[in-house]
Formats: sequence, structure tokens, C-alpha cells
Amino acid sequence: MSALYEIALTLIPGVGVVTSRLLLDQFGDAADVFKASRSQLMSIAGIGPKTADSILSKSFLDRAEEELQFVKKYKIQTLFCTSPDYPQRLQNCYDAPVLLYYKGNSDLNKSKVISIVGTRNATGYGKELTDQLVEGLQQHNVLVVSGLAYGIDVAAHRACMKYGVPTIGVVGHGLDRIYPAQHRSLAESMLGCGGLLTEFISQTKPDKENFPKRNRIVAGLSDATIIVEAGLKGGALITAELANSYDRDVMAFPGRVTDIYSAGCNFLIKSNRAHLVTGIKDVEYILDWLPSAAPKQVNDQLHLPLNLYGDEKVIVEFLQTRVSASLDELQHTTSLMQSKLAMVLLNLEMQDIIVVHPGKMYRLR
Repeated sequence: MSALYEIALTLIPGVGVVTSRLLLDQFGDAADVFKASRSQLMSIAGIGPKTADSILSKSFLDRAEEELQFVKKYKIQTLFCTSPDYPQRLQNCYDAPVLLYYKGNSDLNKSKVISIVGTRNATGYGKELTDQLVEGLQQHNVLVVSGLAYGIDVAAHRACMKYGVPTIGVVGHGLDRIYPAQHRSLAESMLGCGGLLTEFISQTKPDKENFPKRNRIVAGLSDATIIVEAGLKGGALITAELANSYDRDVMAFPGRVTDIYSAGCNFLIKSNRAHLVTGIKDVEYILDWLPSAAPKQVNDQLHLPLNLYGDEKVIVEFLQTRVSASLDELQHTTSLMQSKLAMVLLNLEMQDIIVVHPGKMYRLR
């Protein structure tokens, strides 16, 4: 019975996700919203007489019952925002959907979730990068999210099927159809290695205004969004902006300055809206997926590179005693001026002796 009212809550005209959450905060659950009095409803910000009367009429329950029968028949999960199965990363987004429809077999709360998006007009360069990226992600037990659209999106899904990486297609319509229709076979195969996700009820057409809404789910589901190829306009840049607004990492592959479908990626990098990445190693570095190093013993100094001298040797010996060290700790240890220390650290990094992690934390490689 609760699922019936949860579906009905999303069908009330003029009641969006923000107002729905205000109603839930006030009344506790969806069923109690429909039991509230007119005066109680109108005490909620954004609820006027017309909306209150609409809720009291319960006119949406018939359509909600129809949808409930649909999801039962096709074994679709309804994930309400108060459910423990609801994607927790998405829960942290202010405009997250109140209800999701999900058909698949992957955990939407996996420890590592990455979105891969890009232009619908993918070039051979973009498709090759996508394939190489997914192949590299294979070792990290990652869930890959994309939008099942033409171009980079479908290239990412297909690469996931090729390498056995679970992948979620977020769609801008109900789960009674697949758009584009050419991707039906792929979408069906994804149900056994990932799944399909939407906030839209059945019979919802893939109208243009649905895709920005779809993009916010793609961005919000993930730890990071990777843009492979993108022009200066389009859904990929919208997804990147949304990911930035959710304080998620955004990465982009650079392209030649003359390539129109790399212009968006180059712009994101140039304007500091995205990290520049060239492959899986950069992704691992940005997300700190490198294996943690155990503290090393002092007698490891017997194995120091022979060409170390002076300040380099002091820094390496210091790092052998700990997992990592901050720039301030290294400056205190060496008593070097900051500019001189930066040069020594860069030299060690270029020799592949140390690695720097986000937050300017240094450790031995």
C-alpha cells in the first residue's frame, strides 16, 4: 500500500521534488500526506488551495494503481527516497528524484561509481578512448553510469558489456520503452550486468525536456563524471555542470583545438571545471584509487636509488618512516624554502620515486 501512495505523490501537478520532500518532512510518509487536512497541507510552503484540493481529491490514486500493477508485472523496483536501497550519493543532491524505477541486478550504492558521458556524434578517437577507459576500470570493481544515448554513452555501455563491467543506463522516459529503439538489444543485455533506471512512470515519452532531468541523475549517482568527447553545447556539458554543483569530481579528455567535438572538453579543462585526464592512471590518481602503502622500515634505506643526494635523500628517508606526508611536514623536516622544496619534490616525482595525492600529500611510489 505504501508504494501506491509513493507513486501518487509524484503525480501531483505543481508538486516537484523540493515540495514533495517538504511534505514528507512534515507528515512522515507518503500515505500520511494524503490523509492530511486542507489546513495542514496549506501550511506547507508552496502548497496553495488548488494543490491542496488536488491532494485531498486523491484523483491520482487510479493512475498510481495502474503504475503499481505495471512495475509488479515487469519486476521493476520502486526506490523511494526514504528506502535504504535508494542511491545514497543521489540522496545528497538537493534536487534528487523522490522516486526511482529500477530494473537490474547491480547495487546502486557500490563503493565506486563512475559516469561516462559525451557527444552523440562520437568520433573514432572518442570511441577508442572510451573502450580503453572501461578496460582500465575493469580491475576496480566499478559501476559505470551513462545515458544510453547515441555516441559516447552507448560506446561506454557496449565497452562495459565487452569487459564485464556492470553498467546502468539512465533514461528519460518510462521503462515500457527503449529510446533510441536501436539500443533495445543492448539495454536488454544490460539487465543481466547492471540495469536501467528512470524517474519517469510508464507511458512517459522521451520528450526533450526530460533529458536534463535524466542528466542530473547521471551526475548525482556517481563519485565522478568523465567527459570523453563533447561540443560546446549539449547534454554532456550540462552533466558536467551538475556534477560540479554536487561537488563531485569532473574529468575530461583533451582533444585537438580544431576538433569541434573536443571543444567542450577543452573548455571544461581550460576553465578549471574538469581535471585533464589521458587514461585510467589519471583517474586512479585523481580519485586516490592507488593501493595504500604500508609504513616502511628505516632499514629500507639500503635500497635507495644510487643517484639520490642531499635534500632528495632526506625527503625519501623521511617518507620511508610513514605512509605519506604533507608539504608542511616536508618543509619542517628539510628546512628548505618553499620554492626550493617544490623543485626537489618535482625532481623526485619525475624520477618516479614519489607520488603526490590530492591535498598535496606525498608518499613513496
